[in-house]
Amino acid sequence: MEFFHDFFGFIKARKKLWLLPAFLILLTFGALFVLTSGSAISPFIYTLF
Repeated sequence: MEFFHDFFGFIKARKKLWLLPAFLILLTFGALFVLTSGSAISPFIYTLF
């Protein structure tokens, strides 16, 4: 959890707000892959990419 605190502190201090959408998209895709890795949905998710 310290990573998120440091990352958002970096974004706020350096005014690099363009990193926030990229980080959220990567986090969303990572969670999607982890949550659907063992389910029947996974073949359909992998065809999207």
